[in-house]
Amino acid sequence: MAETDSSILSRLEDLEVLTSHQAKTIEELSDELAKAFAAIRQIQRKQEHLTDRIGAVEDGGNRPEITKPPHY
Repeated sequence: MAETDSSILSRLEDLEVLTSHQAKTIEELSDELAKAFAAIRQIQRKQEHLTDRIGAVEDGGNRPEITKPPHY
């Protein structure tokens, strides 16, 4: 019976170690996911800004004046 108890304790300890490693991995993955979402949101804001700028140019706003080069 003593062997069984030590076997159970060993298995329990292995499970505790495994759970600890999994918890750490989950936390690390969660942090990376949060960073990825922040980067995606930043890219979305930049894309929206560029889309607005392109739309303004296409609508005629902020067009550069067309002039002939000096050698003509």
